[in-house]
Amino acid sequence: MKTDTIDDSFGTVIGPRAVRLERILPGPIERVWAYLTEPDKRAKWMAEGSMADYVGGPIDLSFDNSKLRGETTPERFKKYECHPLRGVITHYEPPHKLGYTWGQDESASEVLMELKSAAPGSRPGSVLLIVTHQKLSGREGMINVSSGWHTHLGVLAEELGAGERRPFWDRFLAVEQEYEKRIPGLS
Repeated sequence: MKTDTIDDSFGTVIGPRAVRLERILPGPIERVWAYLTEPDKRAKWMAEGSMADYVGGPIDLSFDNSKLRGETTPERFKKYECHPLRGVITHYEPPHKLGYTWGQDESASEVLMELKSAAPGSRPGSVLLIVTHQKLSGREGMINVSSGWHTHLGVLAEELGAGERRPFWDRFLAVEQEYEKRIPGLS
């Protein structure tokens, strides 16, 4: 069965400590934007919590990936259950651009999500979501973040109706092994 997702497309390293992932999702664009910004919808694929709808405002999320599919968290990730993320909104341009810091101190990384009409050849009304995460802590951080975004974006695609629901942790662990091979050592 062909879907509009490119879930098996892996993210790419686009610079020192920066990765980019792309997904084609069922639209319309306003619907995808709602899943990025509305707490009840975002909780279904990524994290619970609130975010301001203006640049400079706070973002306060809580990640508990075991809730996404009702799974038991693998032992090595249990310390991250209910993991908080506090940051600041850096871009807010509905329904096309959302950005925020991943943390609040000088070591914070930065996320930028961009929504565009999907390329010709995609199903009409499809949306291209581009996620860029930069200023990551190093190779281990790049692997972890790439695996996390890859998995969360797969859950988002499923929530939007593109594909069957799959276990979160099985998918994460599988793509983590692949990112381990794909992301080079850093100098």
